[in-house]
Amino acid sequence: MQVVVRALEVLRAVAAKPKGATLQELHNELGIPTGSLHRLLATLAAEAFVTRSAMNRRYFLGPVAHQLAEGNQHRSALLVTPHHAVVAAAEASGETVFLTELIGDRAVCVALSEGRHPLRLFVRIGQEMPLHAAASSRSILAYCPDLVVRRLLGKHDLVAFTEETPRTVEEVLAHLALVRTRGYDVCDDELDRCVWAVSSPIFTSTGSVAASVTLTAAGGRMRDERARAEALRTIQAAAHDLSAELGFSGGRPDTAGVPARSTQLRQESKHPATPRADPWDLPGAMSTNHLPAKESR
Repeated sequence: MQVVVRALEVLRAVAAKPKGATLQELHNELGIPTGSLHRLLATLAAEAFVTRSAMNRRYFLGPVAHQLAEGNQHRSALLVTPHHAVVAAAEASGETVFLTELIGDRAVCVALSEGRHPLRLFVRIGQEMPLHAAASSRSILAYCPDLVVRRLLGKHDLVAFTEETPRTVEEVLAHLALVRTRGYDVCDDELDRCVWAVSSPIFTSTGSVAASVTLTAAGGRMRDERARAEALRTIQAAAHDLSAELGFSGGRPDTAGVPARSTQLRQESKHPATPRADPWDLPGAMSTNHLPAKESR
């Protein structure tokens, strides 16, 4: 296995040098014997993972390495076809459930399952969700570094859709900190009057946030604490299943500076009167005290 490890070390070293690297430079950095290093580079070059300039004899990442990197980026939606977890959540709750991904500098609805209850909020596939005012967007932004969030927000007008809408970048950042703490977001009259939504992030196998899953309903149906708590349980269960579908198997990470928690999933109770455990084991997440009738920023 040593040869595989060395090959990966070489690829990482070459990838970090946009101007390329000579054999001697790689030898000095990695400590791999020159003969072994030359054979590794020759093999990687033969497979197009690296290329060697005929002009200056420096090694660069090859086309195959670039194809692997680009093929794993979210240039298109990962979850366009509604996952069975989304459909099941919509059927169980009777509410509309949808997926949102950050594509470029926009948060976009990429999949949707409509509920049986009427809703005067028209969410459609391809619709852009406001970064500062939608729970679906904020559940993703909460796991981005502050500098990235500031840059993204700076590209958009922070429109005051209602009196409850966050109006400044600092307000949004403070709200994102709250989202990270509890592991989900709630939007209550911040985007549309008399509309309530709860959203949870979806994690990939590498621990990054790929998307969010959101349940949205008429605010009048969500005034009861039990209804809000059940909606939260439903959307967190869907987020857990979607994350598992993308290979996530560990604790909830944090890319924005808050220490990650190493967690273990609890065994769900089959008794209908027992609340389902929060997939990320967030303290107090299942308490309705975290879901006030009017969400505070």
